[in-house]
Amino acid sequence: MEEVIYYNNLYDLYGDLLTDKQRQYFEDYYFNNLSFSEMAENYDVSRNAVFKQIHIVTDKLEEYEKKLKLFEKKEKLLQIIDSVSDEHLKDKLEGLL
Repeated sequence: MEEVIYYNNLYDLYGDLLTDKQRQYFEDYYFNNLSFSEMAENYDVSRNAVFKQIHIVTDKLEEYEKKLKLFEKKEKLLQIIDSVSDEHLKDKLEGLL
């Protein structure tokens, strides 16, 4: 389950960098909870082709995070926000997200 949440977070940050086809495959698998078999039938491709495409997309998301570290920075900023007691400052920091 943690893996799904992690990839969903990466998708929120980097999804616009994917192709339309990659976004559709990702959304069908992670958001719409379709199986590889269901997706293969919908796209008229093999189950293996769907598996490979999902693997390619998750690899790309991981590569973007490795280079840009937006998720890591967001998590650190959330930790800082949690430690701040000044509500005005908290609001300003949350505005950065």
